[in-house]
Amino acid sequence: MTEEPVATVGEDPARAGSWWLRRIDLWVPAAFLALAIVVLLPLWIDPNGRVLASNDDDHGVFLFVLAHAERVVFDGAAPFFTDRLNAPVGVNMMANTSILALSLPLAPVTHFLGGGVSVALLITLGLAGTAFAWYWVLSRHLVHSRVAAAIGGAFCGFAPTMVSHANGHVNFVNQYLVPFIVWQVLRLREPGRVRRGGIILGLLIVAQCFINEETLLFTALTLGVFVVAYGIMRPDVVRAVWKRFLGGLGVAAATAGALLAYPLWYQFFAPGNYHGQPFEPDMYVTDLASLVGFARQSLAGNAALTREMSVSATEDNTFFGPIGFVMIVVSVVMLWRSAAARAAAIAGLVLLLMSFGPVLKVFGHDTGIPLPFGLISHVPVIDLVSVTRFAMVPATIAGVLLALAVDKIGTYPARRRRLFWIGMVLALVPLIPKPLPVVQGDPLPAFLTEGTYKPYVTGGRTLITVPLPEVTTGRTGMRWATLMNLDYATPRGYFMGPADPPDDDTGSWNAPRRFTSDLLWRVREYGQVPVLTDADRARITADLVYWRAGVVVLVPGGRNPAAQRAVLVDALGEPQLVGGVEIWDMRGLPVPPKD
Repeated sequence: MTEEPVATVGEDPARAGSWWLRRIDLWVPAAFLALAIVVLLPLWIDPNGRVLASNDDDHGVFLFVLAHAERVVFDGAAPFFTDRLNAPVGVNMMANTSILALSLPLAPVTHFLGGGVSVALLITLGLAGTAFAWYWVLSRHLVHSRVAAAIGGAFCGFAPTMVSHANGHVNFVNQYLVPFIVWQVLRLREPGRVRRGGIILGLLIVAQCFINEETLLFTALTLGVFVVAYGIMRPDVVRAVWKRFLGGLGVAAATAGALLAYPLWYQFFAPGNYHGQPFEPDMYVTDLASLVGFARQSLAGNAALTREMSVSATEDNTFFGPIGFVMIVVSVVMLWRSAAARAAAIAGLVLLLMSFGPVLKVFGHDTGIPLPFGLISHVPVIDLVSVTRFAMVPATIAGVLLALAVDKIGTYPARRRRLFWIGMVLALVPLIPKPLPVVQGDPLPAFLTEGTYKPYVTGGRTLITVPLPEVTTGRTGMRWATLMNLDYATPRGYFMGPADPPDDDTGSWNAPRRFTSDLLWRVREYGQVPVLTDADRARITADLVYWRAGVVVLVPGGRNPAAQRAVLVDALGEPQLVGGVEIWDMRGLPVPPKD
């Protein structure tokens, strides 16, 4: 039996140049953009004042990296390092998701309109751009039908996993380079593509590295599994193309390696580097039940039920719905005669299996059934990945397979076509995304907006907000600093760095612990005011000197503000009310020299 082709390369010239195809190519991206705007509309109403409710911490992280890029462009700051967060140590920006390929071009937007506008713009264009990129590759190279390409592109760009990550993960929603990376890899088999194709692929890899390395890793793993699976099924093809294919990969590796050598050295060996994650591999995994569930941001989603199958609102990485899952399986069956489709399905299945982690979990309960991922969970690079995110790959592959199935269904009898389209409607309509929830962020006080803070932070001094900027507990202080485009330095913050260097370089979301940070955290959490001793006050003073304090600012409101104020009064004396906030002038403390 000969293999049935899944797709054609290119379009019939008469069709491709027709008026209606050109109109469709204009309407499809417009529709994608409109849908993305609807999803982000609550944030667009007040992008600098509102915060994505499902993950305000990561929203703050991307405000931070955008503010850093603004300083790189407008103040000449170093691109791979900043001393404006985690003062006086600073942050290794290459070891964090700094999205420099996006944040640097948007620096003027951040500078003139604010980081909140840049976040909203990047998420909106990320969703719409990813959908259109897949539509473009599908319609030009893989399917005849523009309807099939539009359905596939919409699924790849607005699948539950993409909308879920839109709750704050700017890096994961900007995947518009991925389809072109995939297609350039597959084109390396063509004659005459070794040098040109390899260079193009290498440049795409470099650009994607400066958007999101995790996505690049997922893409590489998926293509590796796909190539191996396809090679086993079609050894005749492999024998004919392997030399030029490997040659093209070699050129791509040389191109990317030359351009990324220093940035990657900085990421893994410069100060601020870390190894591993602050959690075990089995902490964030994909739940088997989520394959047929609905994400909380899908039209049919129920947040209470979804929480039983998902680690967070930004990690609903499968959630195809019962009919959606059936239609994905139906698509695989329809395309089974194609080795390429089978290889793609196998790649998706392998990455899905990896996302389950070392032990299978169903409805939030460990089954005790061991899985293969346990054998590789601590392999370097793999140990830097949140395991459940491997499931983003089968979601994308599902979109491609659905497009191929839609393209093929036209050759089926009328009754099967009707059943197929009924199934597609029942599968896709419940997955239509809902607008993302937002909350109002704490407004910037006049102390900042009127520039009153500036005399306090001269000479390398810092502005310290209480609660201290930390993951989950001090987000307001970090948000204030980022919305001011890091015009002043602040200690601590939410970022990835070593837990306690040099003794422990395990990745951590917080700066190394200090007496004052622990003390203020406990006061905020539990509202209990400790009785400070002279030794306690001395340790607080030592920490303020270490942090190069110029001024301490109490953030109004929040959790247990009276208790926090009482501790500060005990340690530092009575505050001044300046620009709408209570402050403690620390300019009398010495400023230690920088290392």
